[in-house]
Amino acid sequence: MNSEKLIEIIQQEADTAAITNNQIQFSINSGLLICIYDENANRMRIISPIVKREELTEDELLNALVANFHSALDVKYALSDEIIWSVYTHPLRELGDAQVVDAIQQVYAAAITFGNTYSSTNLVFPGNSKKVVDTTKTRVLKKL
Repeated sequence: MNSEKLIEIIQQEADTAAITNNQIQFSINSGLLICIYDENANRMRIISPIVKREELTEDELLNALVANFHSALDVKYALSDEIIWSVYTHPLRELGDAQVVDAIQQVYAAAITFGNTYSSTNLVFPGNSKKVVDTTKTRVLKKL
C-alpha cells in the first residue's frame, strides 16, 4: 500500500473526502472519519471522534475497555485530547486493499455502536464480556 492507493480506496468508500497534506478527512453516512498516514514511518491510522470525555459515564468508559478485549476487534476505543475515538492503526506498506475497506467499516461501526453494543463487527470473542448497555444512546461527533 502507498498513499496514492490509500487515497483512492478511501475516496471510493467515502461519501465525501478532503485531503490536506498526509491527512484525509472523510464522511460515511454523516460520520466523520480521518485517515493519517506517514510513508516514511510506514504507519497509518483511521480514526473517528465519538464523544467528549466529560460527557461519559464511568460505565461507558469501562464498557469501552471491555469492548477493546471482546467486541472492538481490529479497532480500539482510545482517549486523546479529552475525546473518545474509534482507532485503527496498521503499517502502511503491509496493508492490503481489502484491509483498508474493512478498517473503514470497523472504525465507523465502533463509533456508531459506542454506548450500545460497543462493537466493530458482528463477531465477539467469548469470555466475560458483560457490559452495562444503554440502548437509547447513539453518539458520534460530527465535528471537532
